[in-house]
Amino acid sequence: MKLGEFLREELVKIGLEAETKEEAIEEMIDLLVAEHEIRIRDRSEVLRAVREREQSMSTGIEHGVAIPHGATETVDEVVGALAICKEGIPFDSIDGEPSSIICLLVIPKLKFTRHVRTLAGVAKLMSDPQLRKDLKNSRTPAEAMKFIDKHEAKEFLYDFK
Repeated sequence: MKLGEFLREELVKIGLEAETKEEAIEEMIDLLVAEHEIRIRDRSEVLRAVREREQSMSTGIEHGVAIPHGATETVDEVVGALAICKEGIPFDSIDGEPSSIICLLVIPKLKFTRHVRTLAGVAKLMSDPQLRKDLKNSRTPAEAMKFIDKHEAKEFLYDFK
């Protein structure tokens, strides 16, 4: 499953207000609640699942990217949000750099194995330096989505070569 299949403009936040990874995770979960991707009554369960995963091992990868995620029975399909903050947030990433691009994923617990490929696909997509640059320079959610769609289409073409 590609990022563009479950992400839409309303789930992209440019200029995250958070200063810590905990605040970033909460702000992004609140965005999912506001956009009716997660029920308000499930907010604490989703937050618990993502925090639990984060405590076992940081989801800050490298090059300014973090992919916090958690598996829960409160969703039937993958839901996610994307946040971009130019100054970056300390995310205990592998390379020690703050994360400017944060992609939060909530995965159905019963389908977790199936969606490991989704996590891998997002990580692979975010390994593209041009996409990271484009996202960091995005001024609007629509512009960010345009870059994601463009880069995923390019990846799709390479998959068939």
